[in-house]
Amino acid sequence: MNTFSRFFSAREGRPARDLAILCAVFGFAFLQILHRIPLLEPDEGRYAEIPREMLESGDFVTPYLNYVKYFEKPPLLYWLNALSFKIFGLNEFAARLPTALFALLGILLTYHVGRTIYGRRAGLFSALVLGTATGYLILGRFNVIDMTLSVCMSATLGFFLLASRPGERRAPLYYHLFYLCAALTVLAKGLIGIVLPGGVIFLYMLLTRRWRLLGEMRLLTGIPLFLLAAAPWFVLVSLRNPEFPRFFFIHEHFERFLTKVHHRYQPFWFFIPVLAGGIFPWSLFLPAAAARLWRERKQARDDGRLYLFLWAAVIFVFFSLSDSKLIPYIFPIFPALAILAGEMFSSRCDEETPPERAVPMFTAILFLAAGIGVTLYPHLAPRPRLGVAESVILGLLFAAGGGACLAALRRGSRLAFFRTLTVASLVVGVVGSALVLGRATERKSSRDLGLLARTSADDGTVVASYNTYQQGFSFYAGRRILIANERGELDFGSRQGDQSNWFVDDDRFFRLWNSPTRVIVLMKKDIFPTFCQKSATPPRELGEKEKFLLVANH
Repeated sequence: MNTFSRFFSAREGRPARDLAILCAVFGFAFLQILHRIPLLEPDEGRYAEIPREMLESGDFVTPYLNYVKYFEKPPLLYWLNALSFKIFGLNEFAARLPTALFALLGILLTYHVGRTIYGRRAGLFSALVLGTATGYLILGRFNVIDMTLSVCMSATLGFFLLASRPGERRAPLYYHLFYLCAALTVLAKGLIGIVLPGGVIFLYMLLTRRWRLLGEMRLLTGIPLFLLAAAPWFVLVSLRNPEFPRFFFIHEHFERFLTKVHHRYQPFWFFIPVLAGGIFPWSLFLPAAAARLWRERKQARDDGRLYLFLWAAVIFVFFSLSDSKLIPYIFPIFPALAILAGEMFSSRCDEETPPERAVPMFTAILFLAAGIGVTLYPHLAPRPRLGVAESVILGLLFAAGGGACLAALRRGSRLAFFRTLTVASLVVGVVGSALVLGRATERKSSRDLGLLARTSADDGTVVASYNTYQQGFSFYAGRRILIANERGELDFGSRQGDQSNWFVDDDRFFRLWNSPTRVIVLMKKDIFPTFCQKSATPPRELGEKEKFLLVANH
């Protein structure tokens, strides 16, 4: 117990030991359920199917989804997943492993930046805040681009902050890492990889009047390094696909930001509750960190805090202004907020004044209330998504965490409270997400029906989707899917070349269905009666899952 306490309280310590402990704790947290739950629709299925097709075709330049061109995202995650599939096989663990490793890398990066600027304990606290934030624990288990983007962009901004510190002897190394990570960010998501870091750095130099950084940034060697890492794929894919530049740079960047073309419009304040829930429970302490930043702005000069604030504010405002919003878009601000919160907790642990009680008390009460609510959930909800046993386990964990926080608060020790809240958040996050995510993915996955289609189809069978397209269905079926009356995200690719045999209307589909060719079809249950009326060949049910049916004609 004394060793555990010293780990949290020590101001000095070997970085290697801290990094090893963080790797062990959060490696377990992120890796322990990757193989147990099916891929979630649509994102996880999409980002597994594209690298599967890359391995099948040997083409790692032009991304294909269901065997048509798919230019919505750059290839970094596809390449990482393809490598993981090559090593570990085509399975859920391999599909999620790169994201989990990036999530772990983000925690280690946050530790390094926080430790370098504010000392060992602040770096440790920052890493623990990030790693136990609810949204970070959840996103780190899913095969989506946003975690890769978040870590690459955080590394870009973090290395610039370290490089720009006065007297930093490793400035050349940090600046070149800054350029390299900026290139990886562009390969992860596109132009925001330079637009957002560029906006943060410009405002930072403007407010601090540190324009001399332009002469220190190793532009003559850094820009060629950036281009060497980022440009080759964009050049190759454009040469092979002349339609790529207009779709990717105009449609996927400017039209996505300025219009509602992707039907993802949310009000300006959308990310406020997302932030509150995503970094919970530490979001309850962010107002205190912001007030401290404002209160001490004219005291001992700390440009690092200003930089971290701009890092969070610029990205938050940028995506709030966009007409296209999704929950994970603001995750790149989490490391900056974690460092601000971690540094505040570390500094306050040395204060001799009585600890503040209002927010910690409210946090403990929230845990207790959540414990009661989760326990009662299966008995009150009309269609509960958690069973009684799972709800009781999760409710007890919440209640135990709240009780432990109250006990730590009674001791009057800020360090004891932080330590207790960290452990409670980690345990609830790891166990709770395993229980909840398992149920959620079972409901929103094509695995069972896709595997059933794979085992039921021979080489002469056509596997199709009617009036729907589940992007993981192709991955689990292991083949191209004929799409009837639905294009969705495949609309652009379906118009490149002759795809008429794979994207069909009702007339062509039912001619195929009523022919001697065996056809297996995925459809939603609610259109099954209409389907039967149109069909001259009665469908034979192969399986069902939630809202979907799998049927065959012969």
